[in-house]
Amino acid sequence: MTRDLVYGRNAVREALRGPREVLEVWASERAVSALGWLAEGPRPRVHKERDLTEAAGTSDHQGVVAWCAPYAYADAWELAAVERPLICCLDQVTDPRNLGAVVRSAAGAGATGVVVPAHGASVVTPVVCRASAGAVERLPVAVVPNLARYLADVKGERLWAYAAAADGDARLWDVDLTDGIALVLGAEGKGVRPLVRRTCDATISIPLAPGVESLNVSVAAALALFEARRQRTVHTSTSTGG
Repeated sequence: MTRDLVYGRNAVREALRGPREVLEVWASERAVSALGWLAEGPRPRVHKERDLTEAAGTSDHQGVVAWCAPYAYADAWELAAVERPLICCLDQVTDPRNLGAVVRSAAGAGATGVVVPAHGASVVTPVVCRASAGAVERLPVAVVPNLARYLADVKGERLWAYAAAADGDARLWDVDLTDGIALVLGAEGKGVRPLVRRTCDATISIPLAPGVESLNVSVAAALALFEARRQRTVHTSTSTGG
């Protein structure tokens, strides 16, 4: 049976609480003594730190390593079909730590999910699980064959697609993000590819201080997602008279 590796305390804890089956857990003696939540899954096998490092391929395991059923990707079109979706699309973001950080921010902002292309981009890996602090177990992540085609399919009156760009048409906080939104961000230094950018309805920018050319994609995504959350919270409060 194919198994996925997950390591790190938050990543393993969320895997135990999430929908996929955790098949085996290794933990250091210190972790077993300190982490009561390890009892939520299969009985952990106690191993030395060096064994955990060898299994994880890194010393960044925090004393806990697990093997789980393969990660179940979401259906990107189903994510777009919900009421007022808030989707974060990443165009050719190859660093798994950036993908993990974006997923963590998207979960915190109450986003519907994250969508990535199948080629030339990071997908869910052990590094992504660790960097997301386990948020990949709670927030849907979808993979599409062609990001431009996906955006063309799902955008319309109930969902607008905005590409983040330094020369965007409007500033982030001047755009209405209260309806269905797909926020599209590209890799640092590369940006959103021309075809994907042209497929979007408009471009938005995050004004920066003089001398600063760009933000890390995970930081830009967090700013955009939480601005959307802020607007939606205000809009809901206003519409309900709160």
